[in-house]
Amino acid sequence: MRKNIAIKWVPSALTVGVAIGLVVTGCSQAGPGSPKAGETSGKNEQKAEAKRGKLSVSIYDQGQIPAEEGTPQKNRWATWVNEKGPVDVSYVPVARRESTQIFNTMFASGTAPDLVIEYDDIYRNSLYTQKQLMPLDDVIDKYSTEYKKLMQEYPMLKKLGTKPDGKIYEIGRVQKMVTNHVMFIRTDWLKKLNLEIPKTTDDFYKVAKAFAEQDPDGNGKKDTFGTSLSFMSGENIREMFGDVGWVVKDGQLVRDWERIKEHTAFRKKLYDEGLVDKDFLADKNGAKTEKDWVNGKLGIFGIQNGVKSTGYKVFEAFKKNNPEASIIPIELPKSPFGQFSPYLEPAVRMVAAVNAKAKDPEAVMKYIDFMITPSTMNTIKYGIEGTHSKKGPDGCYVPMDDEKYKKEVVWNQYFQGFFPSVREGDCGSFEKSLDPNKPINKEFISFVPIAEKAYLSKERPIPDVTSKFYWPSVPQDISTVETTLSDAISELMIKAVVSGSSYSVEQAIQEAKTNWEKGGGKKVEEWYQKWYADNKNTALFTKDLYEK
Repeated sequence: MRKNIAIKWVPSALTVGVAIGLVVTGCSQAGPGSPKAGETSGKNEQKAEAKRGKLSVSIYDQGQIPAEEGTPQKNRWATWVNEKGPVDVSYVPVARRESTQIFNTMFASGTAPDLVIEYDDIYRNSLYTQKQLMPLDDVIDKYSTEYKKLMQEYPMLKKLGTKPDGKIYEIGRVQKMVTNHVMFIRTDWLKKLNLEIPKTTDDFYKVAKAFAEQDPDGNGKKDTFGTSLSFMSGENIREMFGDVGWVVKDGQLVRDWERIKEHTAFRKKLYDEGLVDKDFLADKNGAKTEKDWVNGKLGIFGIQNGVKSTGYKVFEAFKKNNPEASIIPIELPKSPFGQFSPYLEPAVRMVAAVNAKAKDPEAVMKYIDFMITPSTMNTIKYGIEGTHSKKGPDGCYVPMDDEKYKKEVVWNQYFQGFFPSVREGDCGSFEKSLDPNKPINKEFISFVPIAEKAYLSKERPIPDVTSKFYWPSVPQDISTVETTLSDAISELMIKAVVSGSSYSVEQAIQEAKTNWEKGGGKKVEEWYQKWYADNKNTALFTKDLYEK
């Protein structure tokens, strides 16, 4: 759960048995750029005979597309989809870190795209409660072949996509459970300062202090930071303390105040002692923190998709600037509340929904079907066979020219929003796209099993009651109250962190509790407690994520 914000729940019919029933299929490696006859992508003459619909699709924009490759609206892969696919597609760029604000503006003005690809489950649920989404049961039944088959193969897609009114509103993807957030540490700095990898939060503080004060880069200046409080590095610290808003205590789901207090006190200590950059509030998307890491000025760094494409890109830049440096992923240190793992991606999650005002739902479904066929998946993910990639000895696609591959293929990850990568088996893993004979690739590939061992263990579960993707749908009135109060609580905790002796953590907690009671928090607590009491034997909880 993201810090104390409104939560999205799955329907009460969701059972553990369904989740455990997921079966990972073997590699499906149809050749990139060469669809088989009969697939949705079809041949040009087949497409010409059918009515060609059109739709608009949102696509995340993080400035990842090289200038020479075009824009989110027009680039080689947008062109390829329009040429090879069954419908005309216009892509609508949405800034990744401002997506909910942008979508709100679009829906308010009537310009929202037909297919909304948005990974924020809480936001998608708000669209459902506002009746902005189209029910998809009849659309899937009437127009789909590929996604319909996928739902039959993985029933969890239907369970998670179904809202409280009993209808399907969301499109999901299927993969193996994988890591996402990763905490890296400079092991060369540890060695230089004769320190061990931190095992507890106290150890973490001591290591961060040494990294900030004992000149680990050896330049004779006090210009390094132990860690950061912004973006993913800050998220790692929150996850370390298990500060997730709601916890099970004495058999009930209750609002937590102990973990948030300790988490805030820890952040305040790091801030007051100058072990982190005090301008962290201005670094909302983590760009400054990433720059400090890449430039060799940060000792402990949290990153999203740490052992996948995002992590690799940052690692390349890091090694270019720090060729002799060494890093590894580490377990989150143990806090007074236990040892946890950071956010991970479960096997099934919802990622998209259809605008209730979409004029051509048949085109939307044809697009989804086309995008999840094996030939389309492989072409977009690996490029054109014989130009960008070829099959390696293990049957998985590998780049033919790394520079060409980076320039023309790697950046298109947001075209892959609902790819069922589970169908690729091991070939779907990012590290399989790297040439292990190159030293930098070999080093990065070595991080993957370390991260998986650290974070995919039931001995160190995520701190949330369940995955954020599996929380139930909260009624709009409850969600509004909780969001308002939780945002206010977060502001009070930030105030305590940055205010020195003029505003203590204890003051912040007391004020937060008072505001919670006065603002209707009791009503929110009662709703969660009743939901938990009614569903604790049937809903999918954190422990179930680790069952084979």
